[in-house]
Amino acid sequence: MTLRHLLHVVGAVLGSTGLLMFIPAVVGVIYQEWSELPGLLLAAGVTTLVGYVLWRIFDRPGELSPREGFAAVGLAWIALTLAGALPYLFTGSIGNLVDAIFESAAGITTTGASIFPDPSVLSHGILFWRSLSQWIGGMGIIVLSVAVLPLLGMGAVQLARAESPGPTPDRLTPRFRETAKRLWFVYLVLTGIQVVLLWVGDMTFFEAVNHSLTTMSTGGFSTHADSLGGFSAYSQWIVIVFMALAGVSFALHYTVVRRDPMAYFKSIGLRVYLGIALGAALLMTIGTWGGPVSDTIREALFTSLAIVTTTGYVTADFATWIPALGVMIVGLMFVGGMAGSTAGAIKTDRLLILSGASRTDVRRLIHPRGVFVTRIGNKPVPDVVVETVQTFFLLYMFAFMTGTFLMAVIGAIAGADLDIITTVTSVASSLGNVGPGLGGVGPTGNYLGIPWAGKLLLAGLMVIGRLEILPILILFNREVWRR
Repeated sequence: MTLRHLLHVVGAVLGSTGLLMFIPAVVGVIYQEWSELPGLLLAAGVTTLVGYVLWRIFDRPGELSPREGFAAVGLAWIALTLAGALPYLFTGSIGNLVDAIFESAAGITTTGASIFPDPSVLSHGILFWRSLSQWIGGMGIIVLSVAVLPLLGMGAVQLARAESPGPTPDRLTPRFRETAKRLWFVYLVLTGIQVVLLWVGDMTFFEAVNHSLTTMSTGGFSTHADSLGGFSAYSQWIVIVFMALAGVSFALHYTVVRRDPMAYFKSIGLRVYLGIALGAALLMTIGTWGGPVSDTIREALFTSLAIVTTTGYVTADFATWIPALGVMIVGLMFVGGMAGSTAGAIKTDRLLILSGASRTDVRRLIHPRGVFVTRIGNKPVPDVVVETVQTFFLLYMFAFMTGTFLMAVIGAIAGADLDIITTVTSVASSLGNVGPGLGGVGPTGNYLGIPWAGKLLLAGLMVIGRLEILPILILFNREVWRR
């Protein structure tokens, strides 16, 4: 493999993204925001042109190996993060490159962290780009390219595998392109249904579209400073339902609709995911008891699902809750939804495998001559999958600890007022693609005050967390670059 082949893939992905960038420009025309229209068009044009040139002048790869697929995806997402900063810079919405990269990374990785204290002051075009970037990043722009654009050739399955979250990718059909189309179809239909349900409530059509895009992607960008807190109980309940759906494997959704209506009830991963979310909501309800019962339950369930699914919306300032709940919220940042969903963090499927592997190891200690197989329910888990999950978990925790150390060093050097809570939770939230943390980056705060080096670090952690470490890590392996 050569860099030329990688750049061909990067060009295809950038070209796809550039075409999608024209949509915010159309939104700007609809709302007659003429002052920012040239910037939006320029950003879309530059991204499309660069992508097209890279795609045309560099060699098309043949069948990609797994390592080549991982490397291509890692490089493509770095390029996407840089390209996503252009609309902010060219319209003047953000005045410096570091902040624009941070906001772009928070969008494309569906993290939802933001430097904007009040996003409602932004133009409709930029607001829509923030939401759209999360939506295309949720299911994955490479999976979208595989589904609708015949640009990636023979290596499509390796690219999609490298981008798709979870220990093992779900494949609904023998051809991955057909699988990608069906997953995106489910994603699009659920988004459309939520738009209608929110629109008939107290949201405008523009608000309904934006919040639907950032709910199904588990992104969490809102059009208002108080996130979902200013909307009605009806709108919040609709978002609760769709956050829960977004945390479920989209392949499982498709299976229920087209093949097996009872598949939800057969899924152990789904039971664990919902059990964690509902259990956390129960503890939050008990810990915040005192106001109207319906409001207390709704806020607890909303907060639990927003953190577990890594959506990051807020309706209550959970930073003011009792410390025990704060500790639990930080723990939930590491959980995530099911593999194959748009949620970030570790994923409940991996936690299930780790739990099963731990039980197997204990039994081997008790019965040294016994032969034991890790199982999830009645299904055996291959040893190679167990080893991969264990490696991922170690790398994830290493990234968290290293990121926390580096953030503390950056804060000390820059003289920034970064307390330990802000430092730890900003890293955990960024790596898990959650958005809000505690302390200075809590539900009522933002990331504007983070030093510039800290913002770049957190943006890098967002990309690492979204791609689940390996596609970025493999870029630094010399074996990848040997012909």
